[in-house]
Amino acid sequence: MSTSTTVSSSASVFETAGRYTTTLQRVESAAGTTCNKCCSSSVAVVPALPPPKPLLIATPCEAGEFPLLIFLHGYLLHNSFYSQLLQHVASHGFIVIAPQLYEVAAADSTGEIKSAAATTNWLSEGGLRDVLPPNVHPNLSKLGLAGHSRGGKTAFSLALTKAATTLKFSALIGIDPVDGMDKGKQTPPPVLTYVPHSFDLDMAVMVIGSGLGEVRRNPLFPPCAPKGVNHGDFFNECRKPACHFVVKDYGHLDMLDNDTKGIRGKATYCLCKNGESREPMRRFVGGIVVAFMKAYLDGDASALMSIRYGHETAPVELQTVEFLE
Repeated sequence: MSTSTTVSSSASVFETAGRYTTTLQRVESAAGTTCNKCCSSSVAVVPALPPPKPLLIATPCEAGEFPLLIFLHGYLLHNSFYSQLLQHVASHGFIVIAPQLYEVAAADSTGEIKSAAATTNWLSEGGLRDVLPPNVHPNLSKLGLAGHSRGGKTAFSLALTKAATTLKFSALIGIDPVDGMDKGKQTPPPVLTYVPHSFDLDMAVMVIGSGLGEVRRNPLFPPCAPKGVNHGDFFNECRKPACHFVVKDYGHLDMLDNDTKGIRGKATYCLCKNGESREPMRRFVGGIVVAFMKAYLDGDASALMSIRYGHETAPVELQTVEFLE
């Protein structure tokens, strides 16, 4: 179990320690699958109503009622690789639930969409109550959905009602989403239609892109977020309200933890074109997610507008800032 330090309530959204102390908790699945060995928390909880997939949950420790964010990991990654990002968001007053959708990825993402839907439905069945700290309560009427890379594709698929959920999402976030290898080589079921503003979503959408995501690291590997199936294409199909932020000089995996363990963890430093360090990109992603969630779940758009107009200094240089409204 790990914690963040409590600071004043006026902390910038880019501060990794917001006003709440946080805890990071593993939760076992109904199938008895344990969290991978890279997980930060030493003891896993087995609730009376287990979730359909193993979870990593970052939550405030102080008493209160908090909005929720479901976070879907990227291709072949562990949910524990996002521990620092999840705790950043949680420290600003959100409960973040990150399922481990698979250990071995299939060629088709249908199973991931169904697992994400099942995890969402588990929340409404009351399973979450058993694993939260005392007097910490989830506000199920304020629910966001986010995903990184292939998890971003899965998040869009779920939001587009390709799998039924018992709860309604109010905000959707794609963090460098990728729909496959190239246009015409999309991972089934495809999300992108290449028809502008074709996404029929009844919620606000934010798309975050990496400037180096569409750049090859070396001739042996394709770009991790190639043109034709990346953030720009997702944003082009969004309707208002929507926003698009592209970070210059940082790569597709630069929002992960500094220390990603195991073979998969080491590979995250080898496969994609990366920035100089992960901390600035991870801090930006955490902060802009907090700002967007506050705007569309809490009704406070001040931080998002400050970032939009440059009144609040981001820890990275932004090459694109777009809003549809």
